[in-house]
Amino acid sequence: MKVKVRLGAVALLASTAAQAQEAPLPPQKPKLIVALAVDQFSSDIFSQYRDAYTGGLKRLMQGVVFPRGHQGHAATETCPGHSTILTGSRPSRTGIIANDWQDPSRPRKTAKGGTTFEVYCAEDPAATDAAGALSVSHAFLKVPTLGDRMKATDPETRVLSVSGKDRAAVMMGGHKADLTLWWNGKAFSTYRGSTHPLPPGLAAINARAANAIAKPVPIKLPARCAPLSHPVALGAYGDVGVLKPRKAGDERRWRATPEFDSMTLDAALSGVDAMKLGRGKGTDVLAISFSATDYVGHTFGTAGAETCSQILALDQIIGRLFASLDKLKIPYAVALTADHGGHDLPERNRTNALPAAERADAKLAASAVGAAVQKQLGLAENPLLGRANFGDMYLSTKVPADRRVAVRDAAVSAYRAHPQVEVVFTKDELAATPSPTRPVDEWSLIERARASFDAERSGDFIVLLKEFVTPIPDPSFGYVATHGSPWGYDRRVPILFWWKGVSAFEQPNAVETVDILPTLASLVGMAVPAGEIDGRCLDLVQGAGSNCR
Repeated sequence: MKVKVRLGAVALLASTAAQAQEAPLPPQKPKLIVALAVDQFSSDIFSQYRDAYTGGLKRLMQGVVFPRGHQGHAATETCPGHSTILTGSRPSRTGIIANDWQDPSRPRKTAKGGTTFEVYCAEDPAATDAAGALSVSHAFLKVPTLGDRMKATDPETRVLSVSGKDRAAVMMGGHKADLTLWWNGKAFSTYRGSTHPLPPGLAAINARAANAIAKPVPIKLPARCAPLSHPVALGAYGDVGVLKPRKAGDERRWRATPEFDSMTLDAALSGVDAMKLGRGKGTDVLAISFSATDYVGHTFGTAGAETCSQILALDQIIGRLFASLDKLKIPYAVALTADHGGHDLPERNRTNALPAAERADAKLAASAVGAAVQKQLGLAENPLLGRANFGDMYLSTKVPADRRVAVRDAAVSAYRAHPQVEVVFTKDELAATPSPTRPVDEWSLIERARASFDAERSGDFIVLLKEFVTPIPDPSFGYVATHGSPWGYDRRVPILFWWKGVSAFEQPNAVETVDILPTLASLVGMAVPAGEIDGRCLDLVQGAGSNCR
Protein backbone atom coordinates (compact mmCIF):
# COMPACT_ATOMS: atom_id res chain seq x y z
CA MET A 1 0.00 0.00 0.00
CA LYS A 2 2.80 2.35 0.85
CA VAL A 3 4.33 1.75 -2.57
CA LYS A 4 1.05 2.52 -4.29
CA VAL A 5 0.67 5.73 -2.31
CA ARG A 6 4.17 6.83 -3.19
CA LEU A 7 3.62 6.00 -6.85
CA GLY A 8 0.35 7.96 -6.78
CA ALA A 9 2.11 10.94 -5.24
CA VAL A 10 4.82 10.77 -7.89
CA ALA A 11 2.18 10.64 -10.61
CA LEU A 12 0.38 13.60 -9.09
CA LEU A 13 3.61 15.61 -8.92
CA ALA A 14 4.44 14.73 -12.52
CA SER A 15 0.96 15.76 -13.65
CA THR A 16 1.18 19.03 -11.75
CA ALA A 17 4.60 19.78 -13.25
CA ALA A 18 3.31 19.05 -16.76
CA GLN A 19 0.35 21.37 -16.21
CA ALA A 20 2.66 24.07 -14.93
CA GLN A 21 4.79 23.75 -18.04
CA GLU A 22 1.73 23.98 -20.29
CA ALA A 23 0.19 26.96 -18.46
CA PRO A 24 0.57 30.21 -20.42
CA LEU A 25 3.23 32.47 -18.97
CA PRO A 26 3.88 36.19 -19.37
CA PRO A 27 5.98 36.94 -22.44
CA GLN A 28 9.72 37.24 -22.36
CA LYS A 29 10.61 40.86 -21.67
CA PRO A 30 10.56 42.44 -25.13
CA LYS A 31 13.46 44.31 -26.63
CA LEU A 32 11.00 46.32 -28.68
CA ILE A 33 7.49 47.58 -27.99
CA VAL A 34 5.58 48.14 -31.24
CA ALA A 35 2.50 50.37 -30.95
CA LEU A 36 0.37 50.60 -34.09
CA ALA A 37 -2.57 52.89 -34.76
CA VAL A 38 -4.79 52.78 -37.84
CA ASP A 39 -6.56 56.09 -38.32
CA GLN A 40 -10.37 55.65 -38.55
CA PHE A 41 -10.22 51.87 -38.14
CA SER A 42 -13.52 51.20 -36.40
CA SER A 43 -14.45 47.93 -34.76
CA ASP A 44 -17.12 47.63 -37.44
CA ILE A 45 -14.58 47.71 -40.27
CA PHE A 46 -12.18 45.42 -38.40
CA SER A 47 -14.92 42.82 -37.95
CA GLN A 48 -16.33 43.15 -41.46
CA TYR A 49 -13.12 41.88 -43.09
CA ARG A 50 -11.86 39.45 -40.45
CA ASP A 51 -12.34 36.45 -42.71
CA ALA A 52 -10.17 38.07 -45.42
CA TYR A 53 -7.02 38.83 -43.42
CA THR A 54 -3.96 36.87 -44.49
CA GLY A 55 -1.13 39.17 -43.39
CA GLY A 56 -0.36 41.24 -40.31
CA LEU A 57 -3.94 41.49 -39.09
CA LYS A 58 -4.23 37.71 -39.27
CA ARG A 59 -1.19 37.40 -37.01
CA LEU A 60 -2.66 39.89 -34.57
CA MET A 61 -5.91 37.93 -34.47
CA GLN A 62 -3.84 34.98 -33.27
CA GLY A 63 -3.00 36.98 -30.17
CA VAL A 64 -5.29 38.65 -27.63
CA VAL A 65 -8.26 40.36 -29.26
CA PHE A 66 -10.56 42.97 -27.74
CA PRO A 67 -12.98 43.64 -30.62
CA ARG A 68 -14.95 46.17 -28.56
CA GLY A 69 -12.27 48.60 -27.49
CA HIS A 70 -13.33 52.20 -27.06
CA GLN A 71 -12.08 55.70 -27.36
CA GLY A 72 -14.26 56.68 -24.44
CA HIS A 73 -14.47 60.43 -24.98
CA ALA A 74 -16.94 62.43 -27.04
CA ALA A 75 -14.41 64.27 -29.24
CA THR A 76 -13.54 61.31 -31.45
CA GLU A 77 -10.89 62.96 -33.59
CA THR A 78 -7.32 62.16 -34.60
CA CYS A 79 -5.39 64.22 -32.07
CA PRO A 80 -7.32 63.35 -28.89
CA GLY A 81 -7.58 59.73 -29.99
CA HIS A 82 -3.85 59.35 -30.52
CA SER A 83 -3.18 61.15 -27.25
CA THR A 84 -4.88 58.33 -25.31
CA ILE A 85 -3.07 55.37 -26.85
CA LEU A 86 0.36 55.63 -25.23
CA THR A 87 -0.43 57.91 -22.28
CA GLY A 88 -3.04 55.83 -20.48
CA SER A 89 -5.04 59.03 -20.08
CA ARG A 90 -8.23 60.47 -21.49
CA PRO A 91 -8.28 63.89 -23.19
CA SER A 92 -9.50 65.44 -19.93
CA ARG A 93 -6.04 64.60 -18.56
CA THR A 94 -3.90 64.85 -21.72
CA GLY A 95 -5.31 68.30 -22.49
CA ILE A 96 -5.81 67.32 -26.14
CA ILE A 97 -9.53 68.02 -26.33
CA ALA A 98 -9.84 68.10 -30.14
CA ASN A 99 -7.78 68.48 -33.30
CA ASP A 100 -8.01 72.20 -32.65
CA TRP A 101 -9.80 74.52 -30.30
CA GLN A 102 -10.35 78.25 -29.78
CA ASP A 103 -8.43 80.56 -27.45
CA PRO A 104 -10.48 83.78 -27.34
CA SER A 105 -7.65 85.59 -25.57
CA ARG A 106 -5.13 84.82 -28.32
CA PRO A 107 -5.95 86.42 -31.68
CA ARG A 108 -3.46 85.74 -34.47
CA LYS A 109 -3.07 86.74 -38.07
CA THR A 110 -3.65 84.04 -40.67
CA ALA A 111 -1.56 83.47 -43.77
CA LYS A 112 -4.27 85.29 -45.77
CA GLY A 113 -4.26 88.33 -43.51
CA GLY A 114 -7.35 87.49 -41.45
CA THR A 115 -7.67 86.88 -37.72
CA THR A 116 -8.01 83.51 -36.05
CA PHE A 117 -8.35 82.30 -32.47
CA GLU A 118 -7.78 78.71 -33.46
CA VAL A 119 -5.16 76.58 -31.70
CA TYR A 120 -3.86 73.46 -33.42
CA CYS A 121 -3.27 70.53 -31.10
CA ALA A 122 0.28 69.87 -32.32
CA GLU A 123 1.49 73.40 -32.90
CA ASP A 124 4.37 75.13 -31.18
CA PRO A 125 2.80 78.23 -29.59
CA ALA A 126 6.20 79.88 -29.34
CA ALA A 127 7.27 79.36 -32.95
CA THR A 128 4.45 80.54 -35.20
CA ASP A 129 5.88 82.91 -37.80
CA ALA A 130 4.50 86.24 -38.93
CA ALA A 131 2.77 84.68 -41.94
CA GLY A 132 0.73 82.38 -39.70
CA ALA A 133 2.65 79.20 -40.51
CA LEU A 134 2.78 76.75 -37.62
CA SER A 135 5.70 74.76 -36.32
CA VAL A 136 4.93 71.28 -35.01
CA SER A 137 5.40 70.62 -31.30
CA HIS A 138 4.37 68.41 -28.38
CA ALA A 139 3.84 71.51 -26.23
CA PHE A 140 0.11 71.02 -25.62
CA LEU A 141 0.37 67.38 -24.48
CA LYS A 142 0.15 67.59 -20.69
CA VAL A 143 1.19 64.04 -19.77
CA PRO A 144 4.06 61.64 -20.54
CA THR A 145 3.81 58.83 -23.08
CA LEU A 146 5.04 55.28 -22.62
CA GLY A 147 8.30 56.22 -24.28
CA ASP A 148 8.70 59.25 -22.00
CA ARG A 149 8.19 57.07 -18.94
CA MET A 150 10.53 54.35 -20.15
CA LYS A 151 13.27 56.86 -20.95
CA ALA A 152 12.90 58.35 -17.47
CA THR A 153 13.65 54.98 -15.85
CA ASP A 154 16.07 53.62 -18.45
CA PRO A 155 18.27 56.08 -20.38
CA GLU A 156 19.07 53.29 -22.87
CA THR A 157 15.49 53.35 -24.22
CA ARG A 158 15.08 54.87 -27.66
CA VAL A 159 11.77 56.02 -29.14
CA LEU A 160 10.82 56.33 -32.81
CA SER A 161 7.37 57.63 -33.79
CA VAL A 162 6.21 57.79 -37.43
CA SER A 163 2.93 58.70 -39.10
CA GLY A 164 1.37 60.19 -42.18
CA LYS A 165 0.07 62.99 -39.89
CA ASP A 166 2.16 65.21 -37.66
CA ARG A 167 -0.36 65.17 -34.80
CA ALA A 168 -0.47 61.39 -34.74
CA ALA A 169 3.30 61.03 -34.64
CA VAL A 170 3.65 63.72 -31.97
CA MET A 171 0.96 62.36 -29.66
CA MET A 172 2.32 58.80 -29.74
CA GLY A 173 5.99 59.81 -29.58
CA GLY A 174 5.61 62.28 -26.75
CA HIS A 175 8.05 64.79 -25.32
CA LYS A 176 11.27 62.78 -25.34
CA ALA A 177 11.09 60.78 -28.58
CA ASP A 178 14.50 60.37 -30.21
CA LEU A 179 12.99 60.77 -33.67
CA THR A 180 9.51 61.80 -34.78
CA LEU A 181 8.66 61.61 -38.49
CA TRP A 182 5.56 62.65 -40.41
CA TRP A 183 4.47 63.51 -43.94
CA ASN A 184 4.41 67.30 -44.39
CA GLY A 185 2.69 67.29 -47.79
CA LYS A 186 5.91 66.93 -49.75
CA ALA A 187 8.18 64.65 -47.76
CA PHE A 188 8.64 62.82 -44.47
CA SER A 189 10.27 65.28 -42.09
CA THR A 190 10.72 66.06 -38.41
CA TYR A 191 10.66 69.06 -36.07
CA ARG A 192 12.06 72.33 -37.31
CA GLY A 193 15.59 72.59 -35.93
CA SER A 194 15.63 68.99 -34.68
CA THR A 195 19.08 67.87 -33.58
CA HIS A 196 18.43 64.20 -34.28
CA PRO A 197 19.56 63.23 -37.79
CA LEU A 198 17.09 61.92 -40.32
CA PRO A 199 17.67 58.29 -41.32
CA PRO A 200 20.06 58.01 -44.28
CA GLY A 201 17.50 56.02 -46.26
CA LEU A 202 14.75 58.62 -45.89
CA ALA A 203 15.86 60.74 -48.84
CA ALA A 204 15.35 57.84 -51.24
CA ILE A 205 11.91 57.13 -49.75
CA ASN A 206 10.88 60.75 -50.19
CA ALA A 207 12.07 60.62 -53.80
CA ARG A 208 9.99 57.51 -54.43
CA ALA A 209 6.97 59.20 -52.85
CA ALA A 210 7.40 62.22 -55.11
CA ASN A 211 7.61 59.95 -58.16
CA ALA A 212 4.50 58.06 -57.07
CA ILE A 213 2.50 61.26 -56.67
CA ALA A 214 3.63 62.48 -60.10
CA LYS A 215 2.23 59.45 -61.89
CA PRO A 216 -1.42 58.63 -62.64
CA VAL A 217 -2.51 55.32 -61.13
CA PRO A 218 -5.35 53.12 -62.42
CA ILE A 219 -7.81 51.56 -60.00
CA LYS A 220 -7.41 47.83 -59.36
CA LEU A 221 -9.89 46.21 -57.01
CA PRO A 222 -9.42 42.89 -55.21
CA ALA A 223 -12.11 40.37 -56.08
CA ARG A 224 -13.47 40.66 -52.54
CA CYS A 225 -14.08 44.38 -53.02
CA ALA A 226 -15.53 44.56 -56.53
CA PRO A 227 -19.16 43.87 -55.46
CA LEU A 228 -19.01 46.95 -53.19
CA SER A 229 -18.35 49.30 -56.11
CA HIS A 230 -21.58 51.22 -56.62
CA PRO A 231 -22.06 54.91 -57.44
CA VAL A 232 -23.73 57.00 -54.75
CA ALA A 233 -25.44 60.15 -55.97
CA LEU A 234 -24.57 63.40 -54.16
CA GLY A 235 -26.83 65.63 -56.19
CA ALA A 236 -25.04 68.76 -57.42
CA TYR A 237 -21.76 67.42 -56.02
CA GLY A 238 -21.57 64.45 -58.36
CA ASP A 239 -21.18 60.82 -57.39
CA VAL A 240 -19.06 58.84 -54.95
CA GLY A 241 -18.12 55.26 -55.65
CA VAL A 242 -17.31 55.81 -59.30
CA LEU A 243 -13.78 54.46 -59.47
CA LYS A 244 -11.50 56.75 -61.43
CA PRO A 245 -7.72 56.68 -61.90
CA ARG A 246 -5.80 59.01 -59.63
CA LYS A 247 -4.59 62.03 -61.59
CA ALA A 248 -0.90 62.77 -61.84
CA GLY A 249 0.29 65.21 -59.18
CA ASP A 250 -2.76 64.79 -56.95
CA GLU A 251 -1.00 64.54 -53.56
CA ARG A 252 -4.22 64.76 -51.56
CA ARG A 253 -5.75 61.86 -53.44
CA TRP A 254 -2.48 59.91 -53.09
CA ARG A 255 -2.86 60.07 -49.33
CA ALA A 256 -6.09 58.13 -49.71
CA THR A 257 -4.28 55.08 -51.10
CA PRO A 258 -2.45 52.11 -49.58
CA GLU A 259 0.75 53.46 -51.14
CA PHE A 260 0.75 56.24 -48.55
CA ASP A 261 0.72 53.68 -45.73
CA SER A 262 3.39 51.65 -47.50
CA MET A 263 5.65 54.70 -47.70
CA THR A 264 4.94 55.46 -44.04
CA LEU A 265 6.13 51.97 -43.18
CA ASP A 266 9.24 52.43 -45.31
CA ALA A 267 10.02 55.64 -43.40
CA ALA A 268 9.56 53.78 -40.11
CA LEU A 269 11.78 50.89 -41.19
CA SER A 270 14.47 53.33 -42.25
CA GLY A 271 14.43 54.66 -38.71
CA VAL A 272 14.46 51.17 -37.19
CA ASP A 273 17.54 50.39 -39.24
CA ALA A 274 19.36 53.67 -38.55
CA MET A 275 18.65 53.63 -34.82
CA LYS A 276 19.19 49.87 -34.42
CA LEU A 277 15.94 49.64 -32.50
CA GLY A 278 15.62 46.51 -30.38
CA ARG A 279 19.34 45.83 -30.53
CA GLY A 280 20.61 48.06 -27.75
CA LYS A 281 20.88 47.57 -24.02
CA GLY A 282 17.37 48.72 -23.20
CA THR A 283 13.85 48.15 -24.47
CA ASP A 284 12.91 50.49 -27.30
CA VAL A 285 9.58 51.85 -28.55
CA LEU A 286 8.40 51.96 -32.16
CA ALA A 287 5.12 53.81 -32.73
CA ILE A 288 3.55 53.89 -36.20
CA SER A 289 0.24 55.44 -37.16
CA PHE A 290 -1.14 54.60 -40.61
CA SER A 291 -3.24 57.47 -41.97
CA ALA A 292 -4.59 56.32 -45.35
CA THR A 293 -7.67 54.56 -43.97
CA ASP A 294 -8.82 57.89 -42.55
CA TYR A 295 -8.31 59.72 -45.84
CA VAL A 296 -10.17 56.95 -47.67
CA GLY A 297 -13.06 57.15 -45.20
CA HIS A 298 -13.37 60.91 -45.56
CA THR A 299 -13.04 60.90 -49.34
CA PHE A 300 -15.17 57.89 -50.25
CA GLY A 301 -17.01 56.79 -47.11
CA THR A 302 -16.44 53.64 -45.07
CA ALA A 303 -18.73 51.13 -46.77
CA GLY A 304 -17.49 51.13 -50.34
CA ALA A 305 -14.94 49.30 -52.44
CA GLU A 306 -12.26 51.87 -51.64
CA THR A 307 -12.27 51.08 -47.92
CA CYS A 308 -12.36 47.36 -48.65
CA SER A 309 -9.32 47.64 -50.92
CA GLN A 310 -7.51 49.84 -48.40
CA ILE A 311 -8.02 47.46 -45.46
CA LEU A 312 -6.89 44.38 -47.39
CA ALA A 313 -3.78 46.24 -48.54
CA LEU A 314 -3.08 47.49 -45.01
CA ASP A 315 -3.22 43.89 -43.78
CA GLN A 316 -0.33 43.09 -46.12
CA ILE A 317 1.58 46.23 -45.16
CA ILE A 318 1.43 45.30 -41.48
CA GLY A 319 2.53 41.81 -42.46
CA ARG A 320 5.57 43.35 -44.15
CA LEU A 321 6.38 45.16 -40.92
CA PHE A 322 6.29 41.91 -38.97
CA ALA A 323 8.44 40.14 -41.56
CA SER A 324 11.06 42.87 -41.20
CA LEU A 325 11.01 42.69 -37.40
CA ASP A 326 11.18 38.88 -37.45
CA LYS A 327 14.48 39.14 -39.30
CA LEU A 328 15.98 41.03 -36.34
CA LYS A 329 15.51 37.88 -34.21
CA ILE A 330 14.58 39.87 -31.13
CA PRO A 331 11.59 39.47 -28.80
CA TYR A 332 9.00 42.15 -29.54
CA ALA A 333 5.44 42.81 -28.40
CA VAL A 334 2.76 44.53 -30.47
CA ALA A 335 -0.38 46.49 -29.68
CA LEU A 336 -2.72 47.75 -32.41
CA THR A 337 -5.73 50.03 -32.12
CA ALA A 338 -7.29 53.13 -33.71
CA ASP A 339 -7.69 56.77 -32.79
CA HIS A 340 -11.42 56.69 -33.53
CA GLY A 341 -14.00 54.93 -35.65
CA GLY A 342 -16.04 56.43 -38.45
CA HIS A 343 -19.38 56.51 -40.22
CA ASP A 344 -20.34 56.12 -43.84
CA LEU A 345 -21.73 58.98 -45.89
CA PRO A 346 -25.45 59.56 -45.21
CA GLU A 347 -26.52 59.17 -48.85
CA ARG A 348 -25.31 55.55 -48.92
CA ASN A 349 -26.57 54.89 -45.40
CA ARG A 350 -30.06 55.93 -46.44
CA THR A 351 -30.02 53.35 -49.24
CA ASN A 352 -28.65 50.74 -46.83
CA ALA A 353 -31.46 50.58 -44.27
CA LEU A 354 -30.58 53.71 -42.28
CA PRO A 355 -33.18 56.33 -43.30
CA ALA A 356 -32.32 58.55 -40.28
CA ALA A 357 -28.89 59.40 -41.72
CA GLU A 358 -28.60 63.02 -42.85
CA ARG A 359 -26.19 65.91 -43.26
CA ALA A 360 -26.00 68.66 -40.67
CA ASP A 361 -27.79 71.93 -41.28
CA ALA A 362 -25.33 74.66 -42.27
CA LYS A 363 -27.21 76.98 -39.90
CA LEU A 364 -25.69 75.07 -36.97
CA ALA A 365 -22.28 76.67 -37.59
CA ALA A 366 -21.01 78.81 -34.72
CA SER A 367 -20.91 81.81 -37.03
CA ALA A 368 -24.57 81.35 -38.01
CA VAL A 369 -25.91 80.78 -34.49
CA GLY A 370 -23.72 83.60 -33.21
CA ALA A 371 -25.14 85.97 -35.82
CA ALA A 372 -28.67 85.09 -34.70
CA VAL A 373 -27.78 85.70 -31.05
CA GLN A 374 -26.08 88.97 -31.98
CA LYS A 375 -29.28 90.18 -33.62
CA GLN A 376 -31.50 88.86 -30.82
CA LEU A 377 -29.57 90.61 -28.05
CA GLY A 378 -28.47 93.70 -29.98
CA LEU A 379 -24.75 92.97 -29.68
CA ALA A 380 -22.10 94.94 -31.53
CA GLU A 381 -20.59 91.81 -33.14
CA ASN A 382 -20.86 88.05 -33.37
CA PRO A 383 -20.30 86.65 -29.84
CA LEU A 384 -19.48 83.02 -30.74
CA LEU A 385 -16.24 81.32 -31.72
CA GLY A 386 -16.28 77.75 -32.95
CA ARG A 387 -14.69 75.77 -35.74
CA ALA A 388 -17.70 73.67 -36.77
CA ASN A 389 -21.39 72.95 -36.21
CA PHE A 390 -20.72 70.76 -33.18
CA GLY A 391 -18.23 70.44 -30.35
CA ASP A 392 -16.80 73.21 -28.18
CA MET A 393 -18.23 76.71 -28.54
CA TYR A 394 -16.59 79.79 -27.03
CA LEU A 395 -17.78 83.28 -26.13
CA SER A 396 -15.74 86.12 -27.56
CA THR A 397 -13.77 88.19 -25.05
CA LYS A 398 -15.61 91.22 -26.43
CA VAL A 399 -18.84 90.08 -24.79
CA PRO A 400 -19.18 92.30 -21.69
CA ALA A 401 -18.77 90.52 -18.36
CA ASP A 402 -22.27 91.46 -17.21
CA ARG A 403 -23.82 89.95 -20.35
CA ARG A 404 -21.83 86.74 -20.71
CA VAL A 405 -24.33 84.49 -18.94
CA ALA A 406 -27.25 85.88 -20.95
CA VAL A 407 -25.35 85.49 -24.22
CA ARG A 408 -24.29 81.94 -23.38
CA ASP A 409 -27.84 80.99 -22.38
CA ALA A 410 -29.27 82.44 -25.58
CA ALA A 411 -26.76 80.48 -27.69
CA VAL A 412 -27.39 77.29 -25.72
CA SER A 413 -31.15 77.71 -26.16
CA ALA A 414 -30.75 78.22 -29.89
CA TYR A 415 -28.76 75.02 -30.25
CA ARG A 416 -31.07 73.01 -28.00
CA ALA A 417 -34.04 74.07 -30.10
CA HIS A 418 -32.55 72.68 -33.31
CA PRO A 419 -33.96 69.24 -34.27
CA GLN A 420 -30.49 67.87 -35.19
CA VAL A 421 -28.99 68.61 -31.75
CA GLU A 422 -29.11 65.84 -29.17
CA VAL A 423 -27.84 67.77 -26.16
CA VAL A 424 -25.83 70.82 -25.08
CA PHE A 425 -23.73 70.83 -21.91
CA THR A 426 -22.36 73.99 -20.33
CA LYS A 427 -18.84 74.27 -18.94
CA ASP A 428 -20.28 74.44 -15.44
CA GLU A 429 -22.25 71.22 -15.96
CA LEU A 430 -19.17 69.39 -17.25
CA ALA A 431 -16.93 70.67 -14.46
CA ALA A 432 -19.43 69.38 -11.90
CA THR A 433 -19.55 65.90 -13.45
CA PRO A 434 -17.14 63.32 -11.96
CA SER A 435 -14.83 61.45 -14.33
CA PRO A 436 -16.60 58.23 -15.35
CA THR A 437 -15.73 54.97 -13.60
CA ARG A 438 -18.37 52.64 -15.05
CA PRO A 439 -17.65 50.33 -17.99
CA VAL A 440 -16.96 52.55 -20.98
CA ASP A 441 -19.84 51.25 -23.09
CA GLU A 442 -22.28 52.25 -20.33
CA TRP A 443 -21.28 55.91 -20.06
CA SER A 444 -23.92 58.58 -20.38
CA LEU A 445 -23.48 61.37 -22.90
CA ILE A 446 -22.35 63.82 -20.24
CA GLU A 447 -19.75 61.30 -19.05
CA ARG A 448 -18.43 60.97 -22.60
CA ALA A 449 -18.23 64.75 -22.87
CA ARG A 450 -16.60 64.93 -19.43
CA ALA A 451 -13.82 62.62 -20.65
CA SER A 452 -12.99 65.29 -23.26
CA PHE A 453 -13.29 68.24 -20.88
CA ASP A 454 -10.31 70.36 -19.89
CA ALA A 455 -11.18 73.41 -17.79
CA GLU A 456 -8.35 75.42 -19.34
CA ARG A 457 -9.10 74.68 -23.00
CA SER A 458 -12.72 73.56 -23.38
CA GLY A 459 -15.48 75.87 -24.55
CA ASP A 460 -18.19 77.69 -22.64
CA PHE A 461 -20.52 74.92 -23.83
CA ILE A 462 -20.38 71.84 -26.02
CA VAL A 463 -22.87 70.81 -28.73
CA LEU A 464 -23.48 67.12 -29.48
CA LEU A 465 -25.42 66.31 -32.63
CA LYS A 466 -27.94 63.50 -32.86
CA GLU A 467 -26.92 60.03 -33.91
CA PHE A 468 -26.44 59.54 -37.67
CA VAL A 469 -26.10 63.28 -38.37
CA THR A 470 -22.95 63.82 -40.42
CA PRO A 471 -21.43 67.21 -39.53
CA ILE A 472 -20.51 67.99 -43.15
CA PRO A 473 -23.31 70.16 -44.57
CA ASP A 474 -22.06 69.61 -48.12
CA PRO A 475 -19.18 67.66 -49.64
CA SER A 476 -18.00 70.41 -51.96
CA PHE A 477 -14.50 70.55 -50.43
CA GLY A 478 -13.89 66.86 -51.16
CA TYR A 479 -14.84 65.06 -47.96
CA VAL A 480 -18.14 63.17 -47.91
CA ALA A 481 -18.01 61.44 -44.52
CA THR A 482 -16.39 62.01 -41.15
CA HIS A 483 -16.24 61.20 -37.43
CA GLY A 484 -16.08 63.22 -34.21
CA SER A 485 -19.35 62.25 -32.55
CA PRO A 486 -20.00 60.66 -29.13
CA TRP A 487 -21.82 57.74 -30.74
CA GLY A 488 -20.71 54.12 -30.83
CA TYR A 489 -19.70 54.01 -34.49
CA ASP A 490 -17.09 56.69 -33.77
CA ARG A 491 -16.01 55.40 -30.32
CA ARG A 492 -15.61 51.65 -30.99
CA VAL A 493 -12.14 50.53 -32.05
CA PRO A 494 -10.35 47.16 -31.97
CA ILE A 495 -7.51 46.59 -29.51
CA LEU A 496 -5.15 43.70 -30.26
CA PHE A 497 -1.96 42.41 -28.60
CA TRP A 498 0.56 39.89 -29.90
CA TRP A 499 3.98 38.48 -29.09
CA LYS A 500 5.67 35.29 -30.16
CA GLY A 501 4.23 32.38 -28.18
CA VAL A 502 1.16 34.26 -26.97
CA SER A 503 -1.80 32.07 -26.03
CA ALA A 504 -4.67 33.39 -28.16
CA PHE A 505 -8.03 34.37 -26.76
CA GLU A 506 -10.76 36.93 -27.37
CA GLN A 507 -12.49 39.10 -24.77
CA PRO A 508 -15.76 40.60 -26.05
CA ASN A 509 -16.36 42.98 -23.14
CA ALA A 510 -15.58 46.65 -23.59
CA VAL A 511 -12.15 48.09 -22.72
CA GLU A 512 -10.52 51.46 -23.38
CA THR A 513 -7.53 52.59 -25.38
CA VAL A 514 -6.21 54.14 -22.16
CA ASP A 515 -5.68 50.56 -20.97
CA ILE A 516 -2.92 50.05 -23.52
CA LEU A 517 -0.20 52.04 -21.71
CA PRO A 518 -0.40 50.19 -18.36
CA THR A 519 -0.64 46.88 -20.21
CA LEU A 520 2.48 47.50 -22.29
CA ALA A 521 4.24 48.90 -19.23
CA SER A 522 3.60 45.61 -17.44
CA LEU A 523 5.35 43.71 -20.24
CA VAL A 524 8.56 45.66 -19.65
CA GLY A 525 8.24 45.49 -15.86
CA MET A 526 7.54 49.18 -15.36
CA ALA A 527 5.13 50.32 -12.68
CA VAL A 528 2.84 53.25 -13.47
CA PRO A 529 1.11 54.90 -10.47
CA ALA A 530 -2.64 54.42 -10.85
CA GLY A 531 -3.35 58.00 -9.84
CA GLU A 532 -1.39 59.34 -12.81
CA ILE A 533 -3.47 57.66 -15.53
CA ASP A 534 -7.05 56.66 -16.31
CA GLY A 535 -6.37 53.17 -17.71
CA ARG A 536 -5.88 49.76 -16.10
CA CYS A 537 -3.59 46.88 -16.95
CA LEU A 538 -5.26 44.19 -19.06
CA ASP A 539 -4.35 40.59 -18.16
CA LEU A 540 -3.18 39.08 -21.44
CA VAL A 541 -2.12 35.71 -20.02
CA GLN A 542 -4.67 32.92 -19.83
CA GLY A 543 -4.81 30.84 -16.67
CA ALA A 544 -3.28 31.65 -13.29
CA GLY A 545 -0.34 33.64 -14.69
CA SER A 546 -0.61 37.37 -15.31
CA ASN A 547 1.41 40.14 -16.87
CA CYS A 548 -0.26 42.63 -14.50
CA ARG A 549 1.51 43.02 -11.19
